Formats: sequence, structure tokens, C-alpha cells
Amino acid sequence: MKTIIISYSYTGNNEALAEMVAKELSVKHYKITTSKPMTMVTILLDMMFSRVPRVDPLPAIVKDYDIVLFFGPVWMGQTASPLRAYLNNLKRNSKPYGFISISGGADGGNPKLAQELLKRTGNPPVLLLDQHLSELLPVKSQVTRKETSSYKINEADLMQLTKHTLEAVKGIL
Repeated sequence: MKTIIISYSYTGNNEALAEMVAKELSVKHYKITTSKPMTMVTILLDMMFSRVPRVDPLPAIVKDYDIVLFFGPVWMGQTASPLRAYLNNLKRNSKPYGFISISGGADGGNPKLAQELLKRTGNPPVLLLDQHLSELLPVKSQVTRKETSSYKINEADLMQLTKHTLEAVKGIL
């Protein structure tokens, strides 16, 4: 199967994982950039109003591939807004896709994520892997959003996340 990885990362965590997985699978990887810089205010507005920012490369790049693997954060229980243009494109040009995320997890899981992906693409993902930074932090009574939003994965974290992701991805390829 001809596979493409498309990633967006605000903090660099999802980007690091996408790069490592693309290297291990020897597949093409595109990093999404937005025409305007993302800030906490634009993120909040995008989530509240379901906005879709302009992105590069254009979503049409997926047309030549059999399966698309998206890597990106989950914000407020929803896919990061820069990924939405690509997800919306799959609604018009259906093909199998997977969604892999490293998000904070301080507030627990993202129970509505699969439903949102289905709504945006018209099809359920063949793989949904929602990993949380809160599981990488030292165990204590309550991990906070502040801790997870500022956490940068280290080499050991990246190796652990990559191994887990590759096991899941190889099950669908």
C-alpha cells in the first residue's frame, strides 16, 4: 500500500513521532504549515467556531496514495484545526486513513474523537491511536494541563511512542 504521513504539531511532539514513524516505514512525510502563525487565541477561536486555517501543502497531495496517516494533537477534544482541511478533503475523496495523536490527557481521554473524525471525513478511521502525555509524566495524584501543554517528549518517550505506534500501524498496512 502506498502510504503517506501528514502531520501537524504545535509543540513539536507529534512532529517528532511522525518523522520517526515515516523513517521506520520508509514513507513520504509532509509537515503541515499554516499561512498565519497559530497562537493560543487562534487555537481557541478555531475550536469554538470550527474554523479551518489555510494550510500548506494543499490537501490534494493525498490523491496519489492508498492510505493516509495523520499525526496531530487533539485540542479541546477535537482534531487540531490545521488538520481539518485534509480531513474535509477525505469526505469528497474517500480513502482509508488513520489518526495518531499525542495530546495532553490531563482531562482524561478524548471520547468524542472517533465521532468527530467520522463527521469530518464521512468514514471511520482504520486506525485511531490517542496517546497522552499525562501517561509519560511521573505518577502523582493529578497531572495538570500546564504540565502536559509544556511537556516536550524526550528520546526515551519517543522510542516508546514510536514502538507502540508502529505496532498499531503495521496492523493496518
